[in-house]
Amino acid sequence: MSAVRVGVFGLLGSGNLGNDGSLEAVLGYLRAAHPGAVVDALCGGPEAVTDRYGIPATRLHWYRGEYRTASRAGAVAGKGLGKLVDAVRTAAWVRRHDVVIVPGMGVLEATLPLRPWGFPYALLLLCASGRLARTRVALVGVGAAPIRNRATRTLVRWSARLAAYRSYRDEQSRDALRAMGVDTARDEVYPDLAFALPTPPSPAPAPAGPPGTVCVGVMAFHGGDDDRARAEEIHRRYLDGTTRFVRALVADGRRVRLVTGDACDAPVVAAILGAVDSPLVSAADAASLAGLMEEMAAADTVVATRYHNLVCALKVGTPTLALSYAAKSDALMARMGLDAYCHPAREVDADRLLDQFLELEKRAAELRRTLTGRNADAARLLDRQFTALTAALFPAADHVPTPRETP
Repeated sequence: MSAVRVGVFGLLGSGNLGNDGSLEAVLGYLRAAHPGAVVDALCGGPEAVTDRYGIPATRLHWYRGEYRTASRAGAVAGKGLGKLVDAVRTAAWVRRHDVVIVPGMGVLEATLPLRPWGFPYALLLLCASGRLARTRVALVGVGAAPIRNRATRTLVRWSARLAAYRSYRDEQSRDALRAMGVDTARDEVYPDLAFALPTPPSPAPAPAGPPGTVCVGVMAFHGGDDDRARAEEIHRRYLDGTTRFVRALVADGRRVRLVTGDACDAPVVAAILGAVDSPLVSAADAASLAGLMEEMAAADTVVATRYHNLVCALKVGTPTLALSYAAKSDALMARMGLDAYCHPAREVDADRLLDQFLELEKRAAELRRTLTGRNADAARLLDRQFTALTAALFPAADHVPTPRETP
């Protein structure tokens, strides 16, 4: 038999560590269960994907300025032509594969600003091409949310309908697709794919003494797709509240380590460092989810905004408080037993946040035990996810049984 040809698709290699972590989890699954598969990518940052993961990669969009605002006639024309060219390029790429996997990511949501003719259009091209070419397209562990914009909602709905396989990272995602008119009766919910990544070794326990480092995950947060009119106001409130919280920690003599999850978050780090001029505040430069997990494992506690910052902190078992900007963050915290420790990112109240943080610290030992059990549950469920994915997408002859499946 010829090798199974597998494509991976998405905004991968573009600076978002969460997206790349989902890709890494799927590549780990493929290498373990389907070592003969030939894998390549159609993605946002092909050079980064090839350099980091060693697989061939093609640029997702023909027009290089796809995600820049088009104000001149030439740029508008380039974007318009790019949509036509991408239809042909995507169909040709899909046709060369037996299976295409969209690994995790919030591909069916608009919790951050999103234009319908950007990624939602690209996803529809993928799923429609898969149906026409009889290539199985799988949306694996993806996020979804209610979408008000009619055009975006229509593109997302049809993409989901045309996919051969769907699974979600939380119940709210499946409910959102059902509310859009997608038949989800056979779709399953599993933990986020990043929970399948290796967990870094825990550092040695620190000797008794003053409280340790607080890891604060920040984000270039401007609200969601429906908040464009007040995006700057939302961002200012978020930045002001987070800065006041960091300043309060420093005033108490606490060490603070700032982390990000996307290249676009760097200005937020710079703004906080400029406003809180103290040697107690430093910034990490993690280039992967593994690096983020190492930072968070070394901290006593974590306060974070980006969804995959939360995943990393929870996975390594560090007591965590979420600056929640969407239902997916609340759902994740509830799944891991920390639903009492969510704070709205749109309305950061530094005083109330500090009170919640102090309560989190008091219960730290108890919460670490809770996270140990919830992480074990997540690992078992992701084993089931990958078993289900193999059954749905791959010929039986290509499958290498895992120890759990061997009689």
